[in-house]
This record gives sequence, structure tokens and C-alpha cells, in this order.
Amino acid sequence: MMADKNTATSQPDLENLMNDVDRVTLYRILNVFEEKGIIHKVFDLNGTANYAICTSNCEEHLHHDEHLHFNCTKCNNVYCLDELHLPVITLPKGFKAHGFTLYAAGTCPKCSEN
Repeated sequence: MMADKNTATSQPDLENLMNDVDRVTLYRILNVFEEKGIIHKVFDLNGTANYAICTSNCEEHLHHDEHLHFNCTKCNNVYCLDELHLPVITLPKGFKAHGFTLYAAGTCPKCSEN
């Protein structure tokens, strides 16, 4: 279901799509998929966790989802713009990053037409 969408999907949205799924089971599946590098978590403007399919270079416990996450302020969809990668960021001595996330907010192409 997630692979068929071009936007990230929240757990409540997945629950609505899968009428007979147990909430706790779905939560556990999403956690395992995230740990295995199958999906990554991205937050929308309301702070809700959304999940998107990882690129092929993600590994177990090591995500490479350092791309722009675009939040549409009209339809509230979250888009992973994989073709836009983060610039190289050099941290001060002593800091060790486990990942970076870059968000942009505005209107998606569909909402911009209206």
C-alpha cells in the first residue's frame, strides 16, 4: 500500500485503508520495517509520524533518507523529494550526527493549481 503512494502515510491512514488490522500489530510492523531499513519516519507539520518507503541504499539500523521532506500546507501531504539531497554538513568537533532531516513547507503541485 505504501509503495503505491507518492506521499508518506501515517499509521491512522494505514488503519483506515486496512479495515481489519489491529492497531498494536500495525504499530509493531511499522517499527520492525523502520528498523530493517524498509521504511523511514518523517513528521508532518502537526507532529504526526508518517512513513515512507526507503531508497535501496538504506540498511538495517542505518537509514540514508537525507533528502528534502516537503510538507504541503493545503493538503497536509508529506512528500519525500529523493532527488534533492542535503548538502554536506560539517559539525563542530565532538558532535556526531546519526542523520539529518530537512523540511520545507509550501504547496504541492496539485494544490498550487487551485
